[in-house]
Amino acid sequence: MNHRIKKRHDIAPDEIFIDSHNLPEFDTQQFEGRIDKPISKSNLFGILFFFILIILAFGVKIWYLQIKDGNIYNNRSENNRLRNTPIFAARGVIYDRKNVELAWNAPSDNPDIALRKYKGDDGLAHVIGYVKYPSKDKAGFYYQEDFMGLDGVEKYFNSELQGINGINLIEVDAVGKIQSQNITQPPKEGKSIVLSIDSKLQTEMYNAIKDVADRVGFSGGAGIIMDSTSGEVVAMTSYPEYDSEIMSSKTDTAKVKSFLNNKNKPFLDRVIDGLYTPGSIIKPYMALAALNEGVIDSMTQILSTGSISIQNQYYPTLQTIFKDWKAHGWVDMRHAISVSSDVYFYEIGGGYKDRKGLGIARIEKYMKLFGFGEKVENSFFTGLNGVIPSPEWKKENFNGEAWSLGNTYHTSIGQYGFQTSPLQIVRAMASIVNNGVVRDPSIIKGENGKVIKTVEIPEKYFTVIKEGMRLGVLEGTGKSLNVPYVEIAAKSGTAELGVEKASVNSWMTGYFPYKNPHYVFAILLEKGSVHNLIGAGYAMRQIIDWMNINTPEYFK
Repeated sequence: MNHRIKKRHDIAPDEIFIDSHNLPEFDTQQFEGRIDKPISKSNLFGILFFFILIILAFGVKIWYLQIKDGNIYNNRSENNRLRNTPIFAARGVIYDRKNVELAWNAPSDNPDIALRKYKGDDGLAHVIGYVKYPSKDKAGFYYQEDFMGLDGVEKYFNSELQGINGINLIEVDAVGKIQSQNITQPPKEGKSIVLSIDSKLQTEMYNAIKDVADRVGFSGGAGIIMDSTSGEVVAMTSYPEYDSEIMSSKTDTAKVKSFLNNKNKPFLDRVIDGLYTPGSIIKPYMALAALNEGVIDSMTQILSTGSISIQNQYYPTLQTIFKDWKAHGWVDMRHAISVSSDVYFYEIGGGYKDRKGLGIARIEKYMKLFGFGEKVENSFFTGLNGVIPSPEWKKENFNGEAWSLGNTYHTSIGQYGFQTSPLQIVRAMASIVNNGVVRDPSIIKGENGKVIKTVEIPEKYFTVIKEGMRLGVLEGTGKSLNVPYVEIAAKSGTAELGVEKASVNSWMTGYFPYKNPHYVFAILLEKGSVHNLIGAGYAMRQIIDWMNINTPEYFK
């Protein structure tokens, strides 16, 4: 049976008839159920024409950039560079307490950088310091974009002084010619600082120390005057010194080399970082310790015939002699301070015959109470600790040797391994003036130094020490400071150096006015001949004579 196979074909949409009662649920708002219509040829040609115009526009631009002006833009892209050039912030000005400019900015041959200028007076370098200028590499780019303080106030307060650099976006060609530039960030000027120092007084102090050092052969010196009520340092200098401007500019290489090669260390700030044998200037603190511990009362007298002798611990048939610098006869505590009797302080420090002394442990305890052996923490004045001799210190430094009574005697008069700085001396002297209050110094005008401790010793004992120091100026070792225009209390010291004791450090420390104390001072002349007849006392006399004429307000 033959079957005719019928040819299949799809049903066209328009062949479908939909019953209005049987409509599907189309969303006509979304064009559901509608028949798609083909795009018309006219619309297609319009779209094609639009894209052809875009392609032609890009083609013309490419031809313009690559062919017509191609060499121009190629050279410009090769030769021009965008550089972020710093706009250096003006560094803050440094003033002294009387608003005298000590460090400021001035125009230079380099238009990018203002030169750092310094007041040219002597004696200011170690306080002010110096800077390192921004530095360029061989290609002319700054690899160091800030002024860097390298010493003194310039270093310690660098972050406040330097400000914040601005940014200048510069387009230059291969030969450095500027094509365009734009400041994207303006600079912010550094903060100015007013120091507590009186620059004229400080210069005079430097000149006085230099005069004595050069005249009789001391290798250096230092001096500091501090307000005992606030801790503000009004003068502080170290001799010899460098030149701040020369060290900043580095243009005078011969002069820079002379500073670096100077055997007397002009870069050493002797006030803060110098450590020296103090000698007799520690005797007031020994006296306070002895009074407070009941070792002796202020009126008890000790006889000084010029020396004392004790049994030699290594040779039973021999005695060891400990000399005084002269025979003083019978002296009580005030006179012992005034004439600086070594025998008196040997006996109250180490004991003698039936008299018990403080002993090295209590000596070390009291020296630390007054700030010896301790640096000023986290401050412009932070330096070295110094040394208070002790049995442990001796073992470490002398191959395990045991401590002897003779070591205690020498420590009692500020010898042996005792090392301190002028800063520690003036801080300790202020604690005597303030009846036990130990205050750190300050270098900023109007900013009080921090009170770090109070030594609990009765005020009457401090009065004994003050009276002894005043007596020292009236008739003792500080007579060079006995002047009619201001009453001064002082203690001198001559510290012997080396095995042969051919050299000495000369000290003078004290305060003024005596009845209404306001300023404390310490003067050091370093390593001079033991035969010198003038020293720190002579230098201090020059200073106070100058002050009487030029700054009498400090004596009121």
